[in-house]
Amino acid sequence: MHPPHPQVSVVVIGHNDAAHVADAVRSALGQGPAVREVVAVDDCSTDGSAALLDRLAAGEPRLRVIRRPVNSGGCGTPRNTGLAAVTSPYVMFLDSDDVLPPGAADALLTAATGADAEVAAGLCVRRELPSGREVPWEPGLYASPAVLARPARRPRLVHDTLCVNKLYATAFLRAHAIRFPEGRFPYEDLVFTARVWAAGPRVALVPDPVYVWHVRRSARRLSISLDRADVDNWRARTHACRTAHEILLAAGQKRLARRARAKFLDHDLRMYVRELPLRDEEYRRGWWAHTRAFLADYDAADWARDPVAPGRLIGRVVLASPEPCDLPRLRELAARPARLCPPYVRAEDGTPRWSDGLPGITLETLLTRPAPLLPLAVDAELRPRARGVRLRLRLHELYGRVAQAGPRSVEVEWRHRDRDGTAVRRTVPLRAAPGHTWVAGTTVRLDRLATLGTGAWDLRLRVRFRDGSSRRVTAHALAGPGLLRRRAVPSPRHGVVLVRPYATHSGSLALRVATGVRGVVPVLRARLWRLLH
Repeated sequence: MHPPHPQVSVVVIGHNDAAHVADAVRSALGQGPAVREVVAVDDCSTDGSAALLDRLAAGEPRLRVIRRPVNSGGCGTPRNTGLAAVTSPYVMFLDSDDVLPPGAADALLTAATGADAEVAAGLCVRRELPSGREVPWEPGLYASPAVLARPARRPRLVHDTLCVNKLYATAFLRAHAIRFPEGRFPYEDLVFTARVWAAGPRVALVPDPVYVWHVRRSARRLSISLDRADVDNWRARTHACRTAHEILLAAGQKRLARRARAKFLDHDLRMYVRELPLRDEEYRRGWWAHTRAFLADYDAADWARDPVAPGRLIGRVVLASPEPCDLPRLRELAARPARLCPPYVRAEDGTPRWSDGLPGITLETLLTRPAPLLPLAVDAELRPRARGVRLRLRLHELYGRVAQAGPRSVEVEWRHRDRDGTAVRRTVPLRAAPGHTWVAGTTVRLDRLATLGTGAWDLRLRVRFRDGSSRRVTAHALAGPGLLRRRAVPSPRHGVVLVRPYATHSGSLALRVATGVRGVVPVLRARLWRLLH
């Protein structure tokens, strides 16, 4: 049942984004009768964005344009400007480089009015451009419709720190003086959503996609969430996380505050640690010192729940070492799913521990963790063959737990990164090998991969155990003499297939596949460049 009359204002903010802002505004206007007005706030653009918005407004009475005379340096101030100007009972927020999918406002408004909820939230989809690959954001929260009397009923809500996939009762925000941080305040969403949850609204959740977040990794000007090359970005993120925690704690939302701290370990810390080995020494030292100071505020209860969960174990290592250490191993532990790579050290009494260098970090709970939850470490190597490529996998022991579980086979899956559902699978047996490991091997069918789609292919594995249980894992990409680098392989169907293996940011093995002359030319060009230089 549709709401009887327009009740939603959409606040669109932008700065120097003339290439995309019109699409954002049109997607808001295209929501249909649910939207009463679109308030476009231009944050003192110099690229013609304001004039473009004025031209749109001339033919659309529902569009109002507000120009800020001075650039605020962030997203919070223009959103607050728009929030102060809206006249509808409900409000949504939209960034100039994103879009609202059709029916988003109607789905959220119907849920909010039907449940008498102050906040309605739906699924956000991250769309990688130009490939178009879509990844849902916190899909578990939005698997089915739900109505929550208060946010504490579902603490996982603190993991969804986006402000843009939600509809808010305007009177609720104003009654509780809920606003965004002003000025240049990166990760302002974290603080705003904490203020919303701290006020204890009634919440309606819908499984509908309600926001498309465009991710442009090759853009000349990266978004705040992608521009992580400077350690100041990490300082800004930790400041926002600390502020959000303090807001929840001050409001008496202790359960949500505790979950917010856990979310920092499980998500934020792991994301930055995956990239840490790629940074220079100055960045790593600054990052390490700042993180140690930040984590010093955590108490015993923060570490007690599942102390060998990847984020908590990483945090314990950072706190225990005054200098950056074990970065490659920490990167593997930060991967999704996590991999705890060798060495597997034991104390004299047999207690598992992280390393001889950090003997105080013990890992006893790994001895009782169910096999499907173990952070298994699998190495992957690709070796050239006369007419193809051979994949060899090695599964490592983990304090005796792997042998106890009895690994039997591994399902090898090559999944195309930009084509949902496109995958090639094969199950191969695991056999015991020297050095307390298990190995498996299979031929990579390059012709089939190339036929299904050129581009990037990710390797995913599922280890199956004696009792029928299984564990999804990814594989650490090995490099070294004799291993496959870049190679052109003859193909009856394509003439030639070019394959280039590489490690992702988390260290996992992936392949880039191309066909024909177009695929070979970059190889020849690179070889010629090396010869000349």
